[in-house]
Amino acid sequence: MTDDDLAASLAGLSGLLIGHRSLRETLLHIAEFAVQAIPGAQGAGLAMRTDDQPRTVVASAEFVQAVDDVQYRLGEGPCLLAVESGCTQVSGSLGGEARWPRFGPRVGRMGVHSVLSLPLLLPDRVVGAMTVYAHAKNAFGPDAVRVGELFARPAAVSAHNAQVLAQSQRLAVQLQEALTSRAVIDQALGVIMSRTGSGPEEAFERLRTMSRSQHLKVAQLAQRLVDEAIRRARARQPSAGQDPTAP
Repeated sequence: MTDDDLAASLAGLSGLLIGHRSLRETLLHIAEFAVQAIPGAQGAGLAMRTDDQPRTVVASAEFVQAVDDVQYRLGEGPCLLAVESGCTQVSGSLGGEARWPRFGPRVGRMGVHSVLSLPLLLPDRVVGAMTVYAHAKNAFGPDAVRVGELFARPAAVSAHNAQVLAQSQRLAVQLQEALTSRAVIDQALGVIMSRTGSGPEEAFERLRTMSRSQHLKVAQLAQRLVDEAIRRARARQPSAGQDPTAP
């Protein structure tokens, strides 16, 4: 049954980047597949490394997020150690765990006694950690560790690829916004030059001065000037049916 669950979870991983899922949705699916694949798991969290600090991005259950919040607040715990060391961390009695003398007793009092934290490894770095929890003691034996480490390898690739895809999509949006803003600014400069008879450099300085005085970004002010110029041009056009040559 365990191998069937692992096979099903791995098959699910292979299709995650097909479609239009958000980064959070993709990572949540990875966490859910981990719970399905790893024997004894009751909840999972996925922490991705940002600015060299891991932070839980998604959790498959509320108690997982609560446990991870304690971990980050105290600055010690299995996920942090898995990312720092690049090695699997497992404990079946968190309440008495010497590696985490503050974290362990606190989450033990929350009714969470077992943890299996697996670093998400790429060939050249650790990109995060996948951590599964259980309320029972000694929930993760050698078979769970074996399955977890097998699952963590493709999970690391899927999670990293999802991050890269999301970053590429954000960059594409930012680039499109920048191109649109530039076009509007150029149009606004044309409006200012036609009204004042100034050259391009003087028109840009006028635009910057106006943006500061009106507490608006240059692109916002430029859009306002272009919209105003369009409204004025339309107001000067003759009404439908009216002879434009009539006095």
